[in-house]
Amino acid sequence: MRVVIARFPFDLTKSGVLESMKGIKPEPVDGESVIIGRRHYPVKQVGQVITRQDRRDFSAAEVVRAMTLLGFTCRSLPQAAPAPTTAPGLTAFQRASAMLGEPAPVSASV
Repeated sequence: MRVVIARFPFDLTKSGVLESMKGIKPEPVDGESVIIGRRHYPVKQVGQVITRQDRRDFSAAEVVRAMTLLGFTCRSLPQAAPAPTTAPGLTAFQRASAMLGEPAPVSASV
């Protein structure tokens, strides 16, 4: 299938991508990812391997679009639920802790 990544056309096949990624160790995923085989690869890593271009030359969206067209599953990291910072009865310290994503310490009643 012909796809355009970074203004360059590429003729990619699912089997060709599988072959290109064989033996490549996945980097840690911190954004969008592509599932190839049983592994989750960052989309920028996949784009770099299959196009042989620098990661700065293309966007993650271009690779996600191409991989989706080829039948691969693409995922993005789920957004964390915002901490309840306006709950009644919270002290200023507890609200600040909730905004930072850390549990507020429980004070013991004496």
